[in-house]
Order: sequence, then C-alpha cells, then structure tokens
Amino acid sequence: MSTETMPQNKSVTEFKLLGLTQDPMKQKMVFIIFLVVYTGTVVGNLLIIVTIKFSRSLGSPMYFFLFYLSLADICFSTSITPKLLADALSAKKVISYNECMTQVFALHLFGCMEIFVLILMAADRYVAICKPLHYPTIMRRQVCIILIILAWIGSFMHSSTQIVLALKLPFCGPNLIDHYCCDLQPLLKLACMDTYVINLLLVTNSGAICLSSFLLLMMSYFVILHSLRNHSAEGRKKALSTCTSHIIVVILSLGPCIFMYTRPPITFPMDKLVELFYTICTPFLNPLIYTLRNAEVKNAVRKLWRFKIGSESK
Repeated sequence: MSTETMPQNKSVTEFKLLGLTQDPMKQKMVFIIFLVVYTGTVVGNLLIIVTIKFSRSLGSPMYFFLFYLSLADICFSTSITPKLLADALSAKKVISYNECMTQVFALHLFGCMEIFVLILMAADRYVAICKPLHYPTIMRRQVCIILIILAWIGSFMHSSTQIVLALKLPFCGPNLIDHYCCDLQPLLKLACMDTYVINLLLVTNSGAICLSSFLLLMMSYFVILHSLRNHSAEGRKKALSTCTSHIIVVILSLGPCIFMYTRPPITFPMDKLVELFYTICTPFLNPLIYTLRNAEVKNAVRKLWRFKIGSESK
C-alpha cells in the first residue's frame, strides 16, 4: 500500500517531496541551474575560507568572522541543495522521517549561525568605526573566539528547540510535502493534531530571532553610517563600502527569513521561491558580494593565486 494512502492509525515513516516542479523537462533545468549555483556556492565560499586562512593581510576580526560566515553558508546550502538535485533526477522524491528531522535540524543550525555571525560582523564594524582607539583591546583574538563559540552554542540551542517541536508532531497520513525540503512550516500542515501552539512557538522562536536580529543590525549600521561624518573622505569611502556589503547581505539573508517565520501558518504561492532564495541563492551571492566589493579580499586572492602558480612552476 502506498504511504500516501495509508490508514490514519499508522505512523508515517517517510515523506514524499513535491519539489519545485513536476514537469520532467523543467526538472532537468532545475538540476542544471542549481548544480551550477551549488558549485559556485562551495567554490566561492571555499575560496574565501582558504584565502583568509593563508593570507597574513586578512588577519583582522572582520575576516575572522567572514571565515565562519562562509563556513556556515557552505553547510547551510549543503543541508538543502544535494537533496534537491537528487530529487530533480528522480521520479520518486522520497525522504525518510529521520532524514527529514536531520534536515530540519541542519537547516536551523546553520541558518541561525549565519545570522549570529552577521551580528558579530556588525559589532566588529561598530567598534572599529565608532571606538577606533579601543578596537585592539575590545576585539582581541580571544574575545572573537569566545564570541564565535557563543554563536555556535546559541545556534545549537535554537535548532534543538526546532527539532523538539518537530519531533512532537504526530504524522498519520497523508505524507505529501508541497515543498523541496523539510521545514517546520510545511510539516505543520501534515500533522494530525492542532498545531496552533507549536506554530506560535515557531513564530516566537525563529520569527523573533529573524526580526529582532534584522532590527538590531539595521540600527547598528544606521549608527555606524551616521558616525562616518566625522571621518576623512578616504576613511568614509572605505568604511561605507564595507558597511554597504554587510547591509546587502543582511537584507538578502533576513528579508526572506522574516517573511517565512513571522506569520500565521498561511500558504502563499511565492513561499517556495522565497525560501529557495534564502536557503540556496543567498549562500551563493554572499562570496560574490564580499569579494567584488572588498579590495583587500580581491588583492589577497590575487596574491594567493600568484603564489600558487609560482610554486607549481618551480
């Protein structure tokens, strides 16, 4: 008997994902497009990670945090995209219950880590621009390491809360998820119980983190940009370029997140596209934004590449 028509008293052991499209030709296009995007995400973020790791000129706290943002981006995209690619080539888009719960955990762990790192990067820019004389003392290496550890702990606590909520949901059929991945919002629609309280907890957890983080980041960058009026023209230009990159990433990351997690359990036609942009496209765009708008990163990449070519020629 198909799991889609199983009796109501039997627990669901697997889910079927509808994905982005049911059209075979469009599925092939989905595979090609997102294979390119995923490859670009991994290569671009790895390039940033390797460059920061081996470049002496990128030893400041800002690049220390950028290292972990790129790491979170790779893991975040990897928790979603490989399954999406596999399903695009498969007629049977099935994910087991355990795999589904693992995806929920990974999605929220690395997504939350990305948000916390963006907050740390904003804090670093605030201290560097608004309190330059105290910057070496406040943002010393030991402090940055502690902040990153706290970010991982906070992300783990958030994702643990999400997985506890997901594990409390009873599924007795049907098992068809109108989505390309497992997340709490589409899973709530399949649960054979009243999900009002769990959705409320979801909004107060994920929604509150997204919205409060966005407001905090926008306020911090407003203060930073306002304080730039006291800097020299050259210092203003450099700080403005860095802050603009960060603001773009914040809007791209948290805008869709706010849309998905700060509302009642209502389905909109654009839900898949919004979450697709948030989970797959943003990790691809982040390294492009940081490298194309950051002269120090571009110079460090060139030096590292020249050094590699020089070593191989010898």
